[in-house]
Amino acid sequence: MNTKITIGDRALGAGEPCFIVAEIGINHNGDMDLAKQMIDAAKEAGADSVKFQNYVTEDFLSDRSLMYDYISQGEPVCEPQFDMFKRYELSNAQLGMLKAYCDEVGIIFHSTPTNKNGVDALVALGSPIVKNGSDYLSNLPLVAYMGQSGVATVLSTGMATVADIDESVRAFKATGNQNLVLLHCTSAYPCPSDEVNLRKIPSLQQTFGVPVGFSDHTEGIEAAIGAVVLGACFIEKHFTLDRNLPGPDHRFSSDPAEFTQLVQGVRKIEANLGVSALGLSGVENENREAYRLSCVAARALPKGHTLSKDDIAFRRPGSGLPPAQMDYLIGYTLPHDVAIGYMFSKTDLQK
Repeated sequence: MNTKITIGDRALGAGEPCFIVAEIGINHNGDMDLAKQMIDAAKEAGADSVKFQNYVTEDFLSDRSLMYDYISQGEPVCEPQFDMFKRYELSNAQLGMLKAYCDEVGIIFHSTPTNKNGVDALVALGSPIVKNGSDYLSNLPLVAYMGQSGVATVLSTGMATVADIDESVRAFKATGNQNLVLLHCTSAYPCPSDEVNLRKIPSLQQTFGVPVGFSDHTEGIEAAIGAVVLGACFIEKHFTLDRNLPGPDHRFSSDPAEFTQLVQGVRKIEANLGVSALGLSGVENENREAYRLSCVAARALPKGHTLSKDDIAFRRPGSGLPPAQMDYLIGYTLPHDVAIGYMFSKTDLQK
């Protein structure tokens, strides 16, 4: 089981902070100035990385009669898939410009290619991650080529059976590259709450023995935070500057304010999760004596009195004989007078 990998100089996996990705995808709308503004906003929101898509439309579409229905700026749109995807393609020159700008801003850049040349372009730019989309999980030659690159690879598992995932993982690991992350994903845009199935995250971890994350297509931030509770070490969330921008993905993407809340929520839940070992935390050690109970005299009692259960009460602080040891006091004869609230200790019993 390989529960940790490295992305550049960053460790990812069990015990490490969750790696949070602002998925710009095609939300740049082909406008490089808009793309740069999104990079700036993602950095400010606390994202670890931004992701683009350096696909070639012809790699996955040839039938130009296939249509795509979506909502943009509150209105239904129906257009050929080919035209829509072609509009948002990134050239290698644009890819290089975006990578350079990410380096300048100080945020990790990565992207989703659809062919070997696209993988080579990302490797040449020094991208520490390549991402394989759910629709390409069955493209085993490309998955193997990603493995051969030596770069950390993220495989999204939307629409996949266990057998599909197993084939892809085996094809990748056969290259000797162990830097693999699987993303639980439901391929619906947006994804209904009752289709998220976050409990698949620990199942993927147990089945494939690799770090597992979550590609989030829901509206809101709750699913992403819940994924971290269940062990996700990598969160990918669609990102936009404005949900009212034209395009198919903006309406279910997080804007900067929401993405900031997502990052803050993830970091807070990570602190809440703490450690799994049973026992006292540091603050509990400090407060244990002040807040726990001790055996005390329920009323003023004279010297020579033999203690019964009714003579003993439990009060703070917890620096005396604990309630669990009350039975040792019963039948004890007092060697001196005690006032109400007198705290019994082991020293009393020794006398």
